Amino acid sequence: MIFTEKPDLNFLNQMGKESMTGFLEITYTAIGDDFLEATMPVGPKTKQPFGLLHGGASVVLAESLGSVAASLTLENDKAYAVGLEINANHLRPVKEGSVTGRATPIHLGKKTQVWEIKIKDNKDRLSCISRITLAILEK
Repeated sequence: MIFTEKPDLNFLNQMGKESMTGFLEITYTAIGDDFLEATMPVGPKTKQPFGLLHGGASVVLAESLGSVAASLTLENDKAYAVGLEINANHLRPVKEGSVTGRATPIHLGKKTQVWEIKIKDNKDRLSCISRITLAILEK
């Protein structure tokens, strides 16, 4: 397992309750040896005016997953992760239901981490693929 300890999904969901993740109703749903997953509803808070999932909402999901996953690999009393760059390719529109993102590591270095986040619709079709680079800073 790449995480320093097995994270508690309830703790992760409570941690983001009073932030943007809570506002967008992002819920962490699964964690494995090398991934973190979360879902986000496609509705009034996450749609753009033309009725489709807003690309910015997808990026919030991606950045939340990548940043939290990165922080879970660190000894929190010694280091923390901050975003340096994120990109996203929006591949398929989503009009309803929810989306699920899965973050997996590409590079886990001492000074930087790179994570890939794939976001899929309810029919398991790829809607967005994102990559985030994070700086690892000492406390």
